[in-house]
Amino acid sequence: MTHDSQARFWSAGIEETLKALSARPGGLTSAEAAERLARLGPNVAVTGIHRSLLAKLLRRLAEPLIAILLIAAFISGATGDWQSFVIIVVIVLFSVVLDIVQEHKAEVAVAALTSSVAVRAAVHRDGRVVELAVRDIVPGDTVDLRAGDLVPADGIVLSCRDATVNESILTGEPFPAEKRTAPAADGSSADTCNALFGGTSVVGGEALMLVVATGAATRFGSIAASIQEKAAPTAFERGVHALGMLILRLTGFLVLFVLLTQMINHGLSLESFLFAVALAVGLTPELLPMVMTVTLARGAERMAGRKVVVKRLSAIHDLGAMDVLCTDKTGTLTEARIVHVGSFGVDGADSARATDLARRNSRFASGMRSSLDDALMAEAPAGADDWTPAGDLPFDFDRRRASILVTRGTERQLITKGAPESLLPLCTQAEAADGSLVPLDDALRAKITTLLEAKGRAGFRLLGIAWRPMPADRDKIAMTDEAGLVFVGCAVFLDPPKASATAAVARLAKAGVRVKVISGDAAPVVQHLVETLGLPAQGILTGDEIFELSDLALAARVVETDLFVRISPDQKSRIVRALRRTGHTVGFIGDGINDAPAIHAADVGLSVEGGTDVAREAADIILLAADLGVLADGVAEGRRTYANIMKYVRMGTSSNFGNMLSMALASLILPFLPLAPLQILLNNLIYDVSEIGIPFDTADEEDLAKPRAWDMKAVLRFTLVMGPLSSLFDGATFALLRLVLHADVATFRTAWFIESIATQILVIFIIRTSRPVWASRPNIVLTATSLGGLAVALTLALTPLGHIVGFVPLSLPVLATMAAVTFTYLTAAEALKRFAVAPEPKRRRPVVLDRIPAKRGAARNL
Repeated sequence: MTHDSQARFWSAGIEETLKALSARPGGLTSAEAAERLARLGPNVAVTGIHRSLLAKLLRRLAEPLIAILLIAAFISGATGDWQSFVIIVVIVLFSVVLDIVQEHKAEVAVAALTSSVAVRAAVHRDGRVVELAVRDIVPGDTVDLRAGDLVPADGIVLSCRDATVNESILTGEPFPAEKRTAPAADGSSADTCNALFGGTSVVGGEALMLVVATGAATRFGSIAASIQEKAAPTAFERGVHALGMLILRLTGFLVLFVLLTQMINHGLSLESFLFAVALAVGLTPELLPMVMTVTLARGAERMAGRKVVVKRLSAIHDLGAMDVLCTDKTGTLTEARIVHVGSFGVDGADSARATDLARRNSRFASGMRSSLDDALMAEAPAGADDWTPAGDLPFDFDRRRASILVTRGTERQLITKGAPESLLPLCTQAEAADGSLVPLDDALRAKITTLLEAKGRAGFRLLGIAWRPMPADRDKIAMTDEAGLVFVGCAVFLDPPKASATAAVARLAKAGVRVKVISGDAAPVVQHLVETLGLPAQGILTGDEIFELSDLALAARVVETDLFVRISPDQKSRIVRALRRTGHTVGFIGDGINDAPAIHAADVGLSVEGGTDVAREAADIILLAADLGVLADGVAEGRRTYANIMKYVRMGTSSNFGNMLSMALASLILPFLPLAPLQILLNNLIYDVSEIGIPFDTADEEDLAKPRAWDMKAVLRFTLVMGPLSSLFDGATFALLRLVLHADVATFRTAWFIESIATQILVIFIIRTSRPVWASRPNIVLTATSLGGLAVALTLALTPLGHIVGFVPLSLPVLATMAAVTFTYLTAAEALKRFAVAPEPKRRRPVVLDRIPAKRGAARNL
């Protein structure tokens, strides 16, 4: 049963629902229940899908980049290069194991749901009430609920008395929800006062519930299913996959080209085959998984110092790529607590009299205390009240008010506080600011009503205050005494806006992150909050409007809409998917169980320390402080991490491609191979090791200024510009060595090895930044590893150690020539790098029209 199917029960009458379910208020018979249990299955909302370890492993080994690295490792081992084999396999296994551990989070999130589901319930069967295991409950059952009970399934209220339900585990809202039998005006509305949801808890009163959905058809069931379903690849995963495919194409092209040319020119020999294999291994960025992991881990370490816990390392990149953040207002834009901000009288002016009467009522009233009572008493002056209690009428949801009888000497007074709209009709007089009593005529009543409506639109919660004198002999009160009251005014409450929210949202906006507010509150409340904080926002969509939109229409509306109001929990993930479908990298921050599907659906899911277990388990990042300012710091860290990963990607692909292209072309014109296979692998290994300082490098301000995402077209452009530039100078080196210096084979290979490794390593200082090389200082760790790698290479090539791999001593003219070529190349690279960097790509992809249902209100998943 879908949420839409349940919604028709919420908006239907009780008799209509009973008929639709073939049920009776007195419950089902055992035979009817057994048949439904066999047909619909047990009432188990949380069902785990556990893949075997082998299945998880094979799925990751099928990734193009991982497959390329493993093939390279296998070939290295088969040709006797066991060092390369071990290094590549260890790095790949480390990356795969880390990924499998991350997948375990989803299974833990589903397991956390089980602790929120009731175990036994009082069910009407065969005309009597019996205690049954919750798994045996079926649609059509009627269940008794009392204060302290967990709701065992989704259903509607058949009857109730002062029933209140804590739904914060689903909605995140701190106020208990009042339940009534009246059907909702619209089943799609966020206000469904007759609906009960499995996993919520009854905190007051009692109710008789008719079960309409069990197991996977409940709200909990859909949440469990959405957490377990495979989410669309995140921005980071899409980038890594695209990089793997790019390397696969480049590798295939070069290997086939070399084999073909060698076969034509020299015939297919073992040495030619090994040379082609070495080219393939040389193009594979075998240290990329390690560089990414270390870079991300460094970012996670820095973010931990800023009260941000990173659960999925790649989420750091996704946070930096994020250009849309969806958030509720409670806890992020507001303080998530209710405070008393003052009181006003019938003229709208501040009224200390209304505050005094409201506090006296809260102090002496019995029954359930609310958060509004706590807020009133939080700042009450110390000391005893000169009034003493004599009797009271506790609050109930039918009257929506609480009254007390207080005495002082011979004076007795009834003080009533409650919902202004239910209190005002009981009043015949009003108390003016000077204490005088005036008739509450139609004109004054209309004025007060207008004032109440204005305060409500401003986002304030109000408690009306009224009183009346009582006879001196009265020692108790009845509901009939709540008449002929004197209206004094209202106490005003607010979840105060966070002082830091305006600056935090401004920081995010400056960084290119658009904040969208998704709230269950009414439009006036959200609009007033946005105006108070001065947040940039345009466009507004209600939950009812979203229900009427197809997925295609929603995708067109969400991009330019910043405020979403009266949103039901299942619409949150639909909004997130619509934004992702239009090409945005989306973050979602939530703390309730019903936020878990949207957290799971986002590129980067965020929760807070005080959120539910399920929300925290589904999240990729947890904020230890519910502050968007902390998140803005995380965005900057994510972009720094991305910048360092892309430095390795750009340098690795362009440098390796350039070198391999040079050797492939050299095989056409040289009577020998420009480097022996072992020398190629040595070149690649030293270069990769020299770049392990990249994760510690700094990033330029422009790298942090706007969202960044993997762009393979830009990587390919960089590779096709800087790679051939390297090959051009390699060609010049070949010509100088063969035609000018008349170098023999060993000298040629040694000299070109030196020129190749020197240009590869030193060019990092040029292409690590878009600024002039002298205007951006690298981190000392990167400087040390790069120059250290170069020193190792020169030591191997220019000392007797080089004889092991076929190197020979070089004459001074040869060394001087290589130094000149290297300097000229670095100068050319500095001049050309501005052309190698592609213009900033547009972030939005066109909405894909297929697979998007046009049917209204259908197929919530994009």
